[in-house]
Formats: sequence, C-alpha cells, structure tokens
Amino acid sequence: MAQALAYAHAHQPAIREALARVSARLEEAKIPTAQWLPTVGVTAQLFAMTANNTTATFAQPPYMDLPRIGATSSTTAGSFSPYASTLVGVGLTQEVFDFGRIEAQRAAADAQVEVERRRSDTERLDIEFGVEEAYFSVSASKAIVRASDEAYERSRVHRDLAKRGVDAGLRSPIELTRAEADLARFDVGQIKARGGEAVAQSVLSAAIGAPDAAVDISSEILQPADMPALPEAIALARQRDPRLAETITRLKAAEAHTRAIGAELRPDLTLTGTLSGRAGGAPPSSGPTANGDGWVPNVPNWDAGLVFSWPLFDGTINARRNAAHSAEDVRRSDIDVVSEQDLAAVRQAYVQVQVANAALVALNNSVIAARANYDQANARFNSGIGNAVELADAEAVRTNAEIQLALGQFEIGRARAAFGRAIAEGL
Repeated sequence: MAQALAYAHAHQPAIREALARVSARLEEAKIPTAQWLPTVGVTAQLFAMTANNTTATFAQPPYMDLPRIGATSSTTAGSFSPYASTLVGVGLTQEVFDFGRIEAQRAAADAQVEVERRRSDTERLDIEFGVEEAYFSVSASKAIVRASDEAYERSRVHRDLAKRGVDAGLRSPIELTRAEADLARFDVGQIKARGGEAVAQSVLSAAIGAPDAAVDISSEILQPADMPALPEAIALARQRDPRLAETITRLKAAEAHTRAIGAELRPDLTLTGTLSGRAGGAPPSSGPTANGDGWVPNVPNWDAGLVFSWPLFDGTINARRNAAHSAEDVRRSDIDVVSEQDLAAVRQAYVQVQVANAALVALNNSVIAARANYDQANARFNSGIGNAVELADAEAVRTNAEIQLALGQFEIGRARAAFGRAIAEGL
C-alpha cells in the first residue's frame, strides 16, 4: 500500500495537474508586484492632416506620457490644406508611491495561491482514497479467486470419486451427472473470479497512474489501522480537512479581493520622463517653420515630472466592490455547509467501520460453520452414506461463505479508508 501511494504521488496525472495549477497561481501572484517595474516604450508617427490651430500633431501612446507642444496661428476660417507632421520618442514611467494599492492586489493574488494549495490537498486525499479502495479491491478479488480455485479442486475430487463409484456400480449415475454439473458451475466461478481480479488490477493501475495494463499487489494481508474515538475524529476533521480549509481560504481570498477593488480608488504617484523629436509643417503662430516642412522630426524635447492622480469617484469600482461584498456572504455560508457535511461524513464513516467490524466477526463464524458442515457432508459422501446433492449444497454454502468473508474484508478496508479520508488522515 505504501508503495502504491508513493507511486501515485509521483506519477498520478491528477496530482501533477494540481501541482501545476499551484505553480500557475504562484506566477499569477507576481503580476501585481510587476507594477513596480518601470515601463519603457517607443513610438514613431507620421501624419498628413489639416493644421487649424495646431502643429506637430500626434496620437498619445498608452505606454508613454508625451506632453503636447506647439500651436499654429489662430484663424477665423479653417483650411483644408494638408501639412506633414512627424514624431519619434522614447518614454519611461515608474511607480513612485501607490498608497497600498499594489500590496492589496498582491494579497488578493496570494490568497488565490493558498486556495489552490488547499484544493490540491483535497484532490490528493481523494486520489489516496481511490488507491486504497483499489488496493483492497485487488486483495478481495485474490481471496475470491483462491476460494473459487479451492472449490473447483474439491469439486473435481468429488467428481472423480463419483465416477469411480458409478463405474464400480456402487453409486447411481445421477451422482456422476450432478458432480459434473457442480464442476462446470465452479469452473464458471473460476473464470468470473479471475476476470474480477484482472479488472481490479487494471483499476489499481489507473488509480496510481501506472502505464501498465494491470498492477498486482503483494500477498501480505493489510490490517486497517485503529480508529480514534468519535469526538477526537470530529476534532481532527475540523482541524485538518483540506476541503474545509479550502472553503475558509476562499472566504479570505474573497475578502482580500474586496479590499483590492477598494484600493483602486486610492491616489497614485508616478514618475514620468520622455525624450522626443518632432516637427510640424504647418505655419506656426510665431517663429520659423521647422526644417524639412514637418517630414523630419528634428526638433528635440525632453521632459521629466511627477504625476499625481486620484479617482475620487468611480461608480463602476463601487459597484464591483459591492458585488464582492455579496460574494463574501456566499463564502461564509459555504463554510457552514462544508462543516456540516464533514461532520456527517465522519459520523457515517465511523458507523460504517463499526458495522463492517461486526459483520466480519459474523462472517468468520459463518465460514467456520460452513467448513464444519462441509466436512460432515464430505465424510458422509466418502463413506457412501451421503449423496451428491447433500455434498453439493454443503460445497455451495462453504464457497459462498468464503467469498462473503473476502467481500467483508474488502468492506472493512474500504470503510476504514473512507474514515481516513473523512478525517484527512493522509495529510
């Protein structure tokens, strides 16, 4: 079991996917902090346009603060004569002080990373439960195969004994035909049992993420671990269950998201600087026209400054913040729901283990009684007192009891694994 779990941790695609999602969230959490890095951009622009009361016209690029410089002569009547206008520039903007806005965004992103970690823990526990369930299934299927093989071998011995008795004239021919029918029935049981074992082995292979078509287990009988008392189990579930922790973390992430939205209304202080060259061919209001008639951006300019901005009111941001507050209420309700579900799951799993343990005692007694009954019927048949029908009934009772015992052992193993999942024992 330990090897199966270790292999699943290393090779199960679902676990690798969960870890990849955590890594992706970690990279996303770095995005807000990147706002502290400077933004550098270049632009080159060429226009043919009218120039009524303007010159050296340009479009403002989104990654550069480019101050407007220049003006044409004022006129009472516009002209549709075109002039050339060119501009090249390189600019830099740098965050100076954000008043906590970036930190709020980073906190919200970090909360999402923690949510993804808790989610991956939940998936890992679910995968571990699937591996344990598949492991016990293979163990039970091997026990069923063993019981079927032994039943077939005993039936074959009885068939041979009946044949010798019929050949010697000591038994009725119906004794042989009944023995042949029983042997065929147990042969079918063998085939089904081996098919069930192959299916269980393939399920185990898929559960641990192995490339093989089937994976077998050792013949060692795995004894489930002892359970804590129910009050202690409930306390462990509340303390360690990753699904509840994920739900609590989602609430914290929702609260951080609300704070990050509110932080968008805080002031912002930015350093800006630009180096540019420009020229406009339109007649200026004073001074000479630039050389090249606006086709060569040979008039240099530079600027550096601090830009303070403060969105005093933004209805969209306020609406988003109100919606985020409502989402927090949903997350708080989720905590109560998941907590109640976890409590119910622990109690149900606890009772299932107790029932399976009690049933296992009864199943062991049933096997002991069935084997004693079979021994008596076999002795009567061998001595010529009993008949094939009596022996076949005893054989069927014994085989069924042994198969039910194997299923009972599977049920107790599965119930204990489910209890371990309920209290997050794998963490």
